[in-house]
Amino acid sequence: VARGAVERRPLAEGVVEQDGEAVLAQGARPAADPVLPLRAAAAAAQNGLTVSYATVRRLAAECRPLPVPWPDEAREQLVTLLGAGEAGIPVWEALEAEGLVTRLLPDWERVRCRPQRNAVHRWTVDRHLVETAVRAAAMTRRVARPDLLLVAALLHDIGKGWPGDHSEAGEVIVRDVAVRMGFDPEDTETLAVLVRHHLTLIDTATRRDPDDPATVEAITKVVTTLPRLELLHALTEADALATGPAAWSSWRASLVDGLVARAAAQLAGGPAAPAEAAPSAEQERLAVEAARTGGPALALQAQAGAAEPGIERRAEPGAESIGVEPMGVELTLAVPDQPGLLGTVAGVLALHRLAVRSASLRELDPIGAGPVLLLRWRVAAEFGELPEAARLRADLRRALDGSLDVARRLAERDAAAPRRRGIPTPPPLVAVAPAVASATATVLEVRAHDAPGLLHRIGRALDAAGVRVRTAHVSTLGADAVDSFYLTDEAGRPLAAQRAGEVAAAVRAALG
Repeated sequence: VARGAVERRPLAEGVVEQDGEAVLAQGARPAADPVLPLRAAAAAAQNGLTVSYATVRRLAAECRPLPVPWPDEAREQLVTLLGAGEAGIPVWEALEAEGLVTRLLPDWERVRCRPQRNAVHRWTVDRHLVETAVRAAAMTRRVARPDLLLVAALLHDIGKGWPGDHSEAGEVIVRDVAVRMGFDPEDTETLAVLVRHHLTLIDTATRRDPDDPATVEAITKVVTTLPRLELLHALTEADALATGPAAWSSWRASLVDGLVARAAAQLAGGPAAPAEAAPSAEQERLAVEAARTGGPALALQAQAGAAEPGIERRAEPGAESIGVEPMGVELTLAVPDQPGLLGTVAGVLALHRLAVRSASLRELDPIGAGPVLLLRWRVAAEFGELPEAARLRADLRRALDGSLDVARRLAERDAAAPRRRGIPTPPPLVAVAPAVASATATVLEVRAHDAPGLLHRIGRALDAAGVRVRTAHVSTLGADAVDSFYLTDEAGRPLAAQRAGEVAAAVRAALG
């Protein structure tokens, strides 16, 4: 840095760190970027920073309201902010002081600084909601949908600003809020169930006979799936811990745990998950091309930012630039099966500073000439512009033929980068799912804090362990990665129990 110059480190698109605070980049245009307040807040919280007072004032003065429904990025940035835990509290308070929280969530005004009726509560209603989200952030490894847990934690008492039962009022409010945030109907219903019944587990566990079948039935009637049950379990604990020491104890925890275990056993006989959708015509075309040529077939589709909300523009797949919309870049790759494919492709994306928001891998045999792996990715630039399509294609081909050492390049870049302050996060969870999860493969579940190159490290560990990834489902929900890998041995069979445990340990070690 030149003498007298101020050092500024990029944190996210339009956001940099300066003098220990998150501030706007010189090229940021708040008036044209309604997601910027949430992006700045999330970046600050995840890096253990505050947002400068001048920045918050400028965002409040210049940013337009978010379109309805929210863009995907807005929803994910809110979840990322909530997932920062304690580090998010001063950031949230800064936004609230300038009216940005109420602009995002108009119903927040009714609970803002609202006193509690029950003396067991330590905080006002609004601070209790934030504290519950903080507690929930430490439980994100326990659930398959951390985004729903965090949003439910933030909104579970939102009905306290209205007459009547706050759980019933909250259900009505959260249905409206979830739709405005852009959640789909199933997720909206899950959030409504969580808010309506956030007291049901603790009330039933402490007031009913645990051996009476009607006690378990009272839970399974309202929480009809295992994923919702695990979400309600975590929300119940987070709510109680955020209330105060009188609201949670080892005795209460044991009663709730026992009730959840019995309800889970009853729900375990529910319907199987729906089968994966058939590949599209474009995906079939790519798979056939890869099978016939013996090399990779690649398609890029970019969704460029629209000048007005609701107007969508798509760039041509062959365009030199992939586009500018952070949440809208899709990459589909078909390639004949080869060792290390998942980790290699993920590493190339990490080299280009593309964060993987979701991904899937499946095996096809379109012409009977041998398996072709089809990888579908949704990626976003960490900051700055997205890479040129031609350069990304070239690096993918070089990595797949071995002329580009992705692991070495990533290691060199990481060694040269300055150490960035971060926040404490729950340790990664790597577990082998019960055998009933799949009859034809061993399912390895990975839940971890998202970081550049995370999927690359997982892929390399699986390759080093000598297992095949038959299919994979990868999701990044806010700052949390929730991934499932269907593994087989070289003969295409599920792994033996001991072997599966060794693979899980290897992946755990790779994630540090």
